[in-house]
Amino acid sequence: MATGGAPLDALKRDLEGIVIFTDGACSGNPGPGGWATIVVFPEGQVVELGGGDHMTTNNQMELLAVIRGLESARATTHPVIIYTDSTYVIRGITQWVWGWRQRGWLTAEGQPVANRDHWEELVRLSSARSKSGGIDWRYVRGHTGVPGNERVDEIAVAYTKGQRVNLYRGPLLKYAVAIHDVPDNFALPEMRPKQAKQAAHCYLSLVDGVPMRHTNWADCERRVKGKSGARFKKALSEAEAADILRSWGVRL
Repeated sequence: MATGGAPLDALKRDLEGIVIFTDGACSGNPGPGGWATIVVFPEGQVVELGGGDHMTTNNQMELLAVIRGLESARATTHPVIIYTDSTYVIRGITQWVWGWRQRGWLTAEGQPVANRDHWEELVRLSSARSKSGGIDWRYVRGHTGVPGNERVDEIAVAYTKGQRVNLYRGPLLKYAVAIHDVPDNFALPEMRPKQAKQAAHCYLSLVDGVPMRHTNWADCERRVKGKSGARFKKALSEAEAADILRSWGVRL
């Protein structure tokens, strides 16, 4: 998986353009999340970016990582190469988003598109680069030893845990990550057939020791968001809801 193994035209484009690695992570999904971006400019400068959110989802963090990377490159006119292990992001921005927009931001099933605000911002930033070489979207499989992907994963996971991260900003020559060491295959994996999700029986929250049941995630999220020490979980049955409450120390 050395740099020399990558196609020469892809490697040349990397060296002449802006290389961006992105990743998102979430503990609980929804739950505490983190995002991370590495931006490598052709002038030989590297910028690591990252952040977290107390209440978010993995997909939101994946999208935010890409958005922050493109924002950091907004003032440049070089082509952009984005490496991500999120098939959701790549398929969304290169395939699905056009149908969503035509249907008024509804899915093929007629449901509102999740994370619409993030998608609209990503569309705007992507469209703005159309006159400067566009964006080359490249899929890298996660946890396979690709140095750039491993580093953004490390940063994103640290933010899910509320840890402080030392983000690098400086010359590429002093950067410890072999950022141009990439695989020679960027093909997306085949899509798996959709499986029906089991509907939630209810959502549970615990704020200041007081439990509450909710019929939908939006109500649960509003109650726990920003509340220190709040707990929340989806239950798929009445028996599971009782088990969750007992695990929280709630007497039934």
